[in-house]
Amino acid sequence: MNRLEESDRPVVSKKRPNKAGRPVAEAVERRGLVKGNSLQRDMHRTQGRARVKQALERIRRAAEREKGGKLTSLLHHIYSVDTLREAYYRLEREASPGVDGITWRQYGEDLETNLQDLSGRLARGAYRASPVQRVYVPKSDGRQRPIGVPALEDKIVQRATVAVLNQIYELDFLDFSYGFRPGRSPHDALEALDKAIWNQKVNWVLDADVRSFFDAMVHEWAVTFVEHRIGDKRVLRLIRKWLTAGVLEDGTWSEVEQGTPQGGSLSPLLANIYGRLFGRGGTVASLLP
Repeated sequence: MNRLEESDRPVVSKKRPNKAGRPVAEAVERRGLVKGNSLQRDMHRTQGRARVKQALERIRRAAEREKGGKLTSLLHHIYSVDTLREAYYRLEREASPGVDGITWRQYGEDLETNLQDLSGRLARGAYRASPVQRVYVPKSDGRQRPIGVPALEDKIVQRATVAVLNQIYELDFLDFSYGFRPGRSPHDALEALDKAIWNQKVNWVLDADVRSFFDAMVHEWAVTFVEHRIGDKRVLRLIRKWLTAGVLEDGTWSEVEQGTPQGGSLSPLLANIYGRLFGRGGTVASLLP
């Protein structure tokens, strides 16, 4: 690194998968168990998706105009029923429920009514984040990785928030970072490295990881970093609600003074915001000559 945010020889995949300015391509869906006429429902969603796309594009253009500045009016994009609906349909259908015990299909049985209610609570400031359900998954080295399972409505609102914030931060993130970004993956980073190794002389390839990064994230620093670009205090309060909601494990609630549980949509974005300010960001493809 020569200085902050500048790499000696960044490596960028020729495939430009960064899809800033439009929602990430959506996987094929199985039909949900929701009430109402199917044709009418599909038409309703198609129109809503078009409105979301237009709104996200407006946010992206505003972020381009305010390069390095703060955007101050964002929450109404998050609590838009159209945005919440798209967030709902992008969730994993078969995921385990959080502390609320509500599954994706159960919530969808009266989807529009539920989304209208959720939108109203967000607009009034009456939305409350629930504790995340902590579960453990085995790692390859024999240790256990703690995963946080948010309640369904928290998943929806987090996904909607990330969709909005991505329009801003995808303009800021370094072009050779690949981890936790829409349309990008560590596989793209490996592809870039593979091509670069064959096309230039390389003496070193460094593989490094930050130990327990998500567990050690300081809440106030996380919010401070977000404040560099987000001037909407209501969005900042929303993020604080998730960071301080606590964890439920074996029926016992505990406060979390630092860290953000892996498993929600917000944690990866916060990690990349940290990375942006430290000159890194997720999985990085860069070579040392």
